[in-house]
Amino acid sequence: MLVAGVDEVGRGPLAGPVVAAAVILNPDNPILGIDDSKRLSAARREKLYPEIIEKSLSWCIAEASIEEIDQLNILHASMLAMKRAVEGLSRVPEKVLVDGNKLPHWGYRAEAVVGGDAIHAQISAASILAKVSRDRHMIKMDDIYPGYGFAVHKGYPTKQHLEYLKVKGPCKIHRFSYAPVRQAQLFAE
Repeated sequence: MLVAGVDEVGRGPLAGPVVAAAVILNPDNPILGIDDSKRLSAARREKLYPEIIEKSLSWCIAEASIEEIDQLNILHASMLAMKRAVEGLSRVPEKVLVDGNKLPHWGYRAEAVVGGDAIHAQISAASILAKVSRDRHMIKMDDIYPGYGFAVHKGYPTKQHLEYLKVKGPCKIHRFSYAPVRQAQLFAE
């Protein structure tokens, strides 16, 4: 049975897209060391990333944009990113395991699994692809929008990020539907 795992990363940040990945692992070509991306070091995630891409039967990384997050809300944008990731797989899964307690609206046979990124290797692999992809994107954004520390905090609401927001005001990749960004915008005006 072709089982896809899907996970997303980036619900909590004040900036950047929400990124989802879907993965169908190859049972004949196992990947050692796969775990929930939050339990792995950045170096370990980077090492596993190309191995997951190389050894998987199918994989896809998708996102929902900042504009979509602001228009839809983060939950619906996360569901949209996950739907795009599964629909982007080169092989149609017979079942989809989704990390969390909600399922996107789709026609796939699916199961929501709370803490699934620590239980199912397919979801763990998807969490690694999503996390590495989003982190790489935010490091690039640090070059485009210097002075916010995106390479360090990846858009999450750290004390440092909130301070930068107060001083500089929000930039184009901030989520204006999030209260700290709206407050910083008013503060900067």
